[in-house]
Amino acid sequence: MKSSFIAAINQICAEKNVAADEVLEAVKQAIATAYRKDFGNKEQEIRVVLREDQDMPSILLVKEVVEEVENENIEISVEDAGRLKPDAAAGDEIEIDVTPEQYGRIAAQAAKQVIVQKIHEAEKKAVYEMFKDREDELLTASVTKVEPNWVTLEIEGSAVSLPWREQIPGEHYYTGKRIRVYLDKVEFTSKGPQLKISRTHPNLVKRLLELEIPEIRNGDVKIKAIARDSGFRSKVAVTSDDPRVDPIGACVGQKGVRIRSVMEELNGERVDMIEWSADSIRLISTALQPASIAAVIIVNDSEYEDEEGRAVKKRAAVFVEEAQRPLAIGKKGQNIHLATQLTGYELDMYDYDELPKFQAKLAEVRGEEPKVTVFVNEDGEELEEPKTMEEAVNNDVQEEVVDSSEKEIKESEEVEEIKEEEKAEEENAEAKQVEKVEASEDSESEEKDEGEPENDKG
Repeated sequence: MKSSFIAAINQICAEKNVAADEVLEAVKQAIATAYRKDFGNKEQEIRVVLREDQDMPSILLVKEVVEEVENENIEISVEDAGRLKPDAAAGDEIEIDVTPEQYGRIAAQAAKQVIVQKIHEAEKKAVYEMFKDREDELLTASVTKVEPNWVTLEIEGSAVSLPWREQIPGEHYYTGKRIRVYLDKVEFTSKGPQLKISRTHPNLVKRLLELEIPEIRNGDVKIKAIARDSGFRSKVAVTSDDPRVDPIGACVGQKGVRIRSVMEELNGERVDMIEWSADSIRLISTALQPASIAAVIIVNDSEYEDEEGRAVKKRAAVFVEEAQRPLAIGKKGQNIHLATQLTGYELDMYDYDELPKFQAKLAEVRGEEPKVTVFVNEDGEELEEPKTMEEAVNNDVQEEVVDSSEKEIKESEEVEEIKEEEKAEEENAEAKQVEKVEASEDSESEEKDEGEPENDKG
């Protein structure tokens, strides 16, 4: 091994950002392993010395000087040690040069393998160091390869896979396409650094809004919650501490130019901006837009575990007029699902007509009448105030009585109608019988009249 080769190792290490000391130590270990395999055995202690003034490494066999040798691989007698080192004594450690002739080629090959391995490890470590502090960031990527189950992206010189479950449904990828991805997590595994990127994560919407909207980026407008059905629709709740700033207007932009840029990056996914409210009822009503909510009752305003250890989530009952129910639920339940994510409440949908009964039932369970918030309908008219528990109960009783009376009246009317129909049929039958008798008598009378003149003439 020539001295220039050591200089070359140092140069490669500097270019690849690899510690030269680690590489040189690994080269020594590789040469020692190769020597044991070709010339020695595993028990021997081998040291490799690399010097700038040497053309090839020196391989030294280390043994301990003892009075009586028990293992020749690691021990040497005082007499034999004296031939190599005159002042050697028992307990000393002696180094014996055992470098084989023409061993430079084997040493160079071992060094090459170690250097290549160390460079690969260093590159993996460098990638990890580059991205480990950049989690929760927006990255720009370029598509390099498209496969059925994943897409390979190039991000700042590193190849990263985007699995199908992290892809926006229906999005078309092709080589050279530039997209933005969300870096969720960076992990260092046995296979190297793993970058978990996503196009479906809700925070991708958040980072894109920060990129496109200065008011969000500088903190004038704050994003409080995001609910997303990737590829179809997202709801974002925003607010502002500055009364001069309209959070919705700032996000939408003039003629919708700001929000349109975000939607284009999300492959046409619809992004709804709503105003955040600390009032849970008001937030629930707003989150269910474009439907008009009639009333809301908070059934459970906190999460806890029941006596059996089951988790009980926050829950609210939402009442809508019949015409607004399809809008409130949305296509395949999308609207109410996103509102549930956004507000943190499990939402149960009811018709507005069911409000009195629900209120009475809840009051019976709680022992007190629940608070009901009633909104206006789609025409801006205030809805009728819900009835109290007694009114609801009395109303139910009255409805039962009225229903029963109406049923009895209806049944009696039906009986009368049947009787009248039967009487009419009987009268018709009698009239037909009379007509038949009269017709028969007239016929007989005519025959008699015709027969009398003949008798007289004869």
